[in-house]
Amino acid sequence: MTQQIVLVDDDQNITTSVSMALDAEGYDVRTYNDGEEGYLGIMERTPDLVVLDIKMPRMDGMEVLTKLREKSAVPVIFLTSKDDEIDEVLGLRMGADDYITKPFSQRLLIERIRALLRRESLRNQPSEPESGEKVVRGQLELDDARHLCTWKGEPVNLTVTEYLLVKSLAQRPGHVKNRDQLIDMAYGENIYVDDRTIDSHIKRVRKKFKAVDEEFNQIETLYGVGYRYKDA
Repeated sequence: MTQQIVLVDDDQNITTSVSMALDAEGYDVRTYNDGEEGYLGIMERTPDLVVLDIKMPRMDGMEVLTKLREKSAVPVIFLTSKDDEIDEVLGLRMGADDYITKPFSQRLLIERIRALLRRESLRNQPSEPESGEKVVRGQLELDDARHLCTWKGEPVNLTVTEYLLVKSLAQRPGHVKNRDQLIDMAYGENIYVDDRTIDSHIKRVRKKFKAVDEEFNQIETLYGVGYRYKDA
């Protein structure tokens, strides 16, 4: 069955180009150009995933997400043009699953969509045997089969990108990963991402872990070099 994606953005150039790219990948795409129209369309016929711009007329992306989460757990990827705003947007209880900063690579968006749809498929099939890798480092546990992270038994709500970054660091505790290595892990090769994007991700990851445990300090910064996960 064809998976359906709803794209909500007031920039018609984005809705047109992205919908064409997703259509070429075999997805059924519906587009809306303002938040209120998008919300009504989503509630009328719930899709498999929503790509949602933050700044829109009538109802912005955060309002749409807040209303959606009252009735639906549909996966949501935010599109944002202001990196400093995303700290609040992706608060632990906001309910966004991932975000991409404009301007963005369509290939990157498609990969994020695939990852989220795969995660949801696995979550909805609990009777299936788990085939994904598990990484356990002290109080940290990463479960690839469910794309879930826990710290001291408590869930840490990471986006797909954040999960991949934590996994990359935790797989080799004490080993320093530079930003290029982390970019390759989180975004794949041949996709350009500014170094500061990784720094922003790490900042948000730490914030999310500290919300669960104020004393969390496992991810270390080596200035001018990169990051590492502390030995257990």
